[in-house]
Amino acid sequence: MTTMNRRHFLRSSLAASGFTLLPALSRSGDAAGAAEQAHLEIWRRFIDDYGIMIDFTDLDGSVSLPTPEECRLGKPNALGWWAPIENGAMFNGLYMDAAVNRWRHTRSADDAEKARKLMEGLLHLNSVSEVKGFVGRGVSTDGKSHYPMGSNDQTSPWYLGLWRYLDSGLTTEEERARIIRHLVETSETILAMNWAMPAEQPFGKRGGFGGFSFDSAPRLLFVCKLMHLLTGDGTWEKRYHDALAERGGAENRTRLEVCEHGMVFEYARYHTWTSCTCVGAVRALWEMEKDETIRQAYAKGLQASADLAFKSLPMAEGFDNTDTSHFEMDWRVMNKDWKPQTTETEAQDLAHVQLKNYLKVSPRRAKETEFIREPTAAAWVVTLAPDEAILKERASAVEKVIAHYDYSKLYYCTFFWVESAWWRLPR
Repeated sequence: MTTMNRRHFLRSSLAASGFTLLPALSRSGDAAGAAEQAHLEIWRRFIDDYGIMIDFTDLDGSVSLPTPEECRLGKPNALGWWAPIENGAMFNGLYMDAAVNRWRHTRSADDAEKARKLMEGLLHLNSVSEVKGFVGRGVSTDGKSHYPMGSNDQTSPWYLGLWRYLDSGLTTEEERARIIRHLVETSETILAMNWAMPAEQPFGKRGGFGGFSFDSAPRLLFVCKLMHLLTGDGTWEKRYHDALAERGGAENRTRLEVCEHGMVFEYARYHTWTSCTCVGAVRALWEMEKDETIRQAYAKGLQASADLAFKSLPMAEGFDNTDTSHFEMDWRVMNKDWKPQTTETEAQDLAHVQLKNYLKVSPRRAKETEFIREPTAAAWVVTLAPDEAILKERASAVEKVIAHYDYSKLYYCTFFWVESAWWRLPR
């Protein structure tokens, strides 16, 4: 089994639940007001004391975090899947795009401080383990305990978020030095592990950037390009250009060709919410690259990704804001299936069983993940393409997604992409 089996399982679970795509969006509203409501809900309920985004809370903001003992034992599982601290590094890193762009528009001290808090959360997640290069998913009640495995899906947005903050104009000299120190140590560790993500024992590592799929190639290129930009070390520049031209994978494409082809759905019919991390990396590469030929290849990949993501926008209309189906806040019901895990495969197998049973008692979860998480992530990807003329044509469809939801009634934080999309729309 691979680290992507979670996506295979989610697809089959949704199909079994009978959820289907609706043909088109038909609703319009105040996108500006909706984006502001989303912003307020994120900061009211989903950012913890350490500046890390929590996956889900009750509507009043209450949540029961895993205890240090549960993290140590791997409950509900050693991956932290389906727990409220599952995706802190991923979501913080991606949400930084919204935080920085919001501040660029408002120039308010409050918005600057929010971006700074997210940055400190990202650095905290890189500081909680004795394992060098480890990027945690979130922290327990003590502010330090965590699950032993991160992933490529967590680590690449961690890089993106820190880069966005560095590039924002907000960074102090002290912050810049501290951020670069974290980035250098983590990059050197990952490189020494042949681009694998370090994990704590007994797992050792989990996932990596070294492949030739769309879920790998942009990440490796982005790290190389970023490290050369920040350090001036020509070795990183050589790695970048070597990696651009290196071929591999089933279609024997170069990494640049993989980026130029754009986002693909390899694990499920729709999974923009995970693939968007790599689209974000391609956007960063497009912004940093000076060679116009390479830059145009990135631009093509961004447009192809936006074209694919655009097809997911109608999924938003599948969510009914008056829906009262049950969301089970007590994630510990999954512990009835728990057993010790010593390998990544054992942890994944356990997590799949747990989610299958959890969906039976928490039907609201599946509705939010399909009809909110996917189309809102897709809305952001649509806005990452640099062709402003096409984006202007699509802006109304993106605004319909943003305006569709009542964010005060959502349990999962995975609507945060609407704010990112809103600040990237043409003004």
